[in-house]
Amino acid sequence: MAQTTAAGTSGAARRRYWWQLRRRWRMLGVFEINPEHEFYHLTSVMKDGMRALTQASVDTAGQDTLTAEHFKAEETQTHEGFEIQTFAAPVFAKLRRSLDITEEEYMNSLCLGGCYLQFVSNSKSKADFFVTNDKRFFLKTQSRREVRFLLSNLQAYMDHLEKYPHSLMVRFLGVHRIVIPNQIKKYFIVMQSVFYPDERINIRYDIKGCEVGRWTSPDTGGKQIIKVLKDNNFEGQSIVLGQEKSWFANQVKADAAFLQELNVLDYSLLLARQPLHQDELDGKHSLANIVIRATKSVDLDVSPTGSDPSTIPLLGEGAPDTTDRGSAEGTSEGIPLQEITCPVEETRTDSVLQEFHEHHHRLLPNCKNAIHVIDGPDHRYFVGIIDIFTVYNWKKKLENLWKSVHFPGRAFSTVRPNKYSRRFSQWIQDHTQ
Repeated sequence: MAQTTAAGTSGAARRRYWWQLRRRWRMLGVFEINPEHEFYHLTSVMKDGMRALTQASVDTAGQDTLTAEHFKAEETQTHEGFEIQTFAAPVFAKLRRSLDITEEEYMNSLCLGGCYLQFVSNSKSKADFFVTNDKRFFLKTQSRREVRFLLSNLQAYMDHLEKYPHSLMVRFLGVHRIVIPNQIKKYFIVMQSVFYPDERINIRYDIKGCEVGRWTSPDTGGKQIIKVLKDNNFEGQSIVLGQEKSWFANQVKADAAFLQELNVLDYSLLLARQPLHQDELDGKHSLANIVIRATKSVDLDVSPTGSDPSTIPLLGEGAPDTTDRGSAEGTSEGIPLQEITCPVEETRTDSVLQEFHEHHHRLLPNCKNAIHVIDGPDHRYFVGIIDIFTVYNWKKKLENLWKSVHFPGRAFSTVRPNKYSRRFSQWIQDHTQ
């Protein structure tokens, strides 16, 4: 009996040890904003305000057809000790629905899931940015100018996403302002985390397509920090996508062309990768997997408010179970979408499938972050275009002149938007296989 008790105690101790080790591993580069943290009061107010706003959207039917008034909408809620404003709420609610994010899970992640986390990296951004406890959404403080820029171009942004539902542009999910009298006035945005889930990501890059100032030492100095590497660190490497190469290069080109129209520059491609496990490699080509991904892709384009494709019994009870294989999705490996038999609604026509190809669409992986996930032959890649608020104004023109003198013949980031767009797209094409 004593030996049995000792063995049980030893087993429990091992489980506690491995749980604590896994928690420390998952918390690499982030730490909880607890009551002693300088941002605890701010983030607590943000959570309280977001809970009230999201609860209101839970109780309100979503708008499928947006009007000009929806893009101009502003709402202010007054709470004890602070006010929170929300901008263009119906627009962002529709965008969340298109990504299969229910208001309940959005609220749970933002408001009920424990303390926010502060992200610790080598980023030089002056903004404060936080991540939800489950690491699914980022909240980033923005200047008034940046928020006004986003809101003034929100219609164009939504039109672009409607034309290219699988665009790599980061998805903005809400724009808000917190006012604490005599203390704080801050705008902040909520957006999807490109790197979700991040447990197995082993390397991260921030790519701009230039060389000046685009190298960072990968050494962390023993600190609990996530190093985000840059263009020159990527030298000699490739993004190996196989069948997805053409789609990826075309979509980056389309997104960069859109940003050129907005007269912006200095945006980045966030890039991370993780190796696929053997069971994921074995399951990539299953017919059930391909059918699920085809249905998910068409649902995103035609019926974003429909059922979750992962819950549809596509192949009957005898179909292989793929819904729990979070990383088991790959490319179509040359199987045309028209040849896949999948249950599409009567409103879906051949023209829909034709547009699917014309607009550089793809078969989406069956996961919650499908837009930012692409599976290659051996690795899963997380990709997203971020930081789209830098306008090419007179200050940037002077900076361009200064850098032209100091870095003659070298590629730097501050260039005209048309040049930045071409160079950015070319870098992606040159480094993708």
